[in-house]
Amino acid sequence: MKYKRILLKLSGEALSGDQGYGINGEVLDQISDEVMTLNEMGVEVAIVIGGGNIHRGVAGATKGMDRTTSDHMGMLATIINSLALQDALERKGVYTRVLSAIKMQEICEPYIRRRAVRHLEKKRVIIFAAGTGNPYFTTDTAAALRANEIDADLIMKATKVDGIYDKDPVLHKDAVKFDELKYIEVLNRGIKVMDSAAISLCMDNDIEIRVFNMFEKGNIQKVVIGEQIGTKVVK
Repeated sequence: MKYKRILLKLSGEALSGDQGYGINGEVLDQISDEVMTLNEMGVEVAIVIGGGNIHRGVAGATKGMDRTTSDHMGMLATIINSLALQDALERKGVYTRVLSAIKMQEICEPYIRRRAVRHLEKKRVIIFAAGTGNPYFTTDTAAALRANEIDADLIMKATKVDGIYDKDPVLHKDAVKFDELKYIEVLNRGIKVMDSAAISLCMDNDIEIRVFNMFEKGNIQKVVIGEQIGTKVVK
């Protein structure tokens, strides 16, 4: 395997599937199957999930809600998604721990870096919930931060398209896909694959990002063994 320890970034919207909101059981089952395969391969897997299928902090703020309150609601939404994925994984026999940046001892563990690393070493899948625990930071930034803290080899950004394009491939048939981009190119082009804070954090610490279509079966394993799947963003 090319990558031993990876962080998988999932959007909350990905869990909703075609229904557009909430949690789709079939999508959850598919994602847990892919993660289980990685775990069986011996890859140390950490996951960060967004909460956009339940509540988006920025969207709430644009409708007049206090931004800090709205972001805290978004953090709680990520905990709901994390518990749903934990349940799906453990029903398949995969040992899983949810670590939250907001203390909720009754339902999950508080985030402690050394504890997270120890769980990974024991081949448990860990799910980081509640973002960074601070408002005004996205789950993309949380993914970049946690990847640096656990010394991950790769951030896998799961999307519904097979990489990064120069323009929206859904709207433009002549869109051109990139096989590789530099961090600075992503920032200069204003490509919205991850927010600028997350890209900058990865650039400063030289963590590769791979943007790929997770919903095509087998892609996640192909990335881990080193095949050219999707678009990689490197220093």
